[in-house]
Amino acid sequence: TQVEEIVVAPHKVLQLLQPEGAQSILQDTGDLPALHNISYHLLAGSLPPHKKFLAVGLASVRRPRGYYLPATLQSLFKQSTEEELQELVVVVHLADRDPTWNSRVAADITHRFTPQLLLGRLLLIHVPQEFYPTLEGLKRNFNDPEERVKFRSKQNADYAFLFAFAANLSSYFLMIEDDVWSAKSFLTGIRKALASREGSNWATLEFSKLGYIGKLYRSSDLPRLARFLLLFYQEMPCDWLLVHFRLLLAQKDVIRFKPSLFQHMGLYSSFQGTLNRLEDDEFQADALDLPDNPPAALFSTMSVFENYEPHKAYGTAEGYFWGKNPEAGKVFTLVFQQAEPITRLRVRTGSEERREDFLHAGVLELGRRRWGDGRDCSKYITVGTFEKGNLELRGLEKVFPKPVDCVRIRVTRDQSEWLIIQSIEVWTAGR
Repeated sequence: TQVEEIVVAPHKVLQLLQPEGAQSILQDTGDLPALHNISYHLLAGSLPPHKKFLAVGLASVRRPRGYYLPATLQSLFKQSTEEELQELVVVVHLADRDPTWNSRVAADITHRFTPQLLLGRLLLIHVPQEFYPTLEGLKRNFNDPEERVKFRSKQNADYAFLFAFAANLSSYFLMIEDDVWSAKSFLTGIRKALASREGSNWATLEFSKLGYIGKLYRSSDLPRLARFLLLFYQEMPCDWLLVHFRLLLAQKDVIRFKPSLFQHMGLYSSFQGTLNRLEDDEFQADALDLPDNPPAALFSTMSVFENYEPHKAYGTAEGYFWGKNPEAGKVFTLVFQQAEPITRLRVRTGSEERREDFLHAGVLELGRRRWGDGRDCSKYITVGTFEKGNLELRGLEKVFPKPVDCVRIRVTRDQSEWLIIQSIEVWTAGR
């Protein structure tokens, strides 16, 4: 894709959405008519001179209540180190139909974030309405009200144009919304997650469990994702289409990294200003504190309920472990592929929905001498006791200086409630 660079001075931002003053970037985005030679208005900022590691993209429209965009951008920049900022570009698609609102917001963002704009770390773009597919007479799938269908169909196009624009800016693209907090050093957290998936096939990595927040794509996939959204723009909401896209690219299961790196902050939705108190209870404010969770196999002597299997407590799979008969002596065992020098462990049991399904009485044990079949260890020592279903241990290298083969949770008292193990987090020395 060829993009003609146009540098727009911040003081000109108010002119840019007027027909006579608009600065345009022509971008050839493939052979789909609706995406061919889109004329993007670059409202502020300039295209970075070289490809970055990560582009963060979001679309923003006027909300009936609430204005969260400045706080979202502030969080992205403030939570990044100078080294991380050099590998980052943020693209905001101001996608409201009202040019006055777009101009006003562009001026506000230009005033607040002038250094980031001048350094090529922030771009504000807009796509004129003439390039949008029709928003009249749309199919009313799922019996949605007409206004809802129009809103979500336009939103699909908003994101499609954003994806197409960002395709050549970076190696990876992160999709967020315009009302989120970012974890400290989220970029480093994403880099760490990518390293853990090196050599594997994936279409989408997720760093939040909410909506469009924290979805990571390879930038090389963005042109076809953009075309996909436009092809089916009136069929269903964007988050549903993103799931179909992942499945079409042969990624069957959700790959979501925990804890989450992004948190929803907005109180009111962009559609009709309805109250929206969604929060991600797995958000962690510091990405530098993310666990290592080295490769391991997981086993349990408890009966597993449906598909709530042991690996869901430890890996990137959606969900958690749910055991049906947590009697005294039952265990949940994690066996590392290779012995690991463990420094810290954290285990959370129970859930918001099933508050009583936590470990009422249990201990955590570290094991050595892995069995030949790789399912257990022959020697364990107890290093901690669960309090109200949770446990966190630091400085384990002092208690257990040798590399660890197994981590085992052992139930020490019968309980009538089932047991949910929400997450097991392991930190190691030297990773």
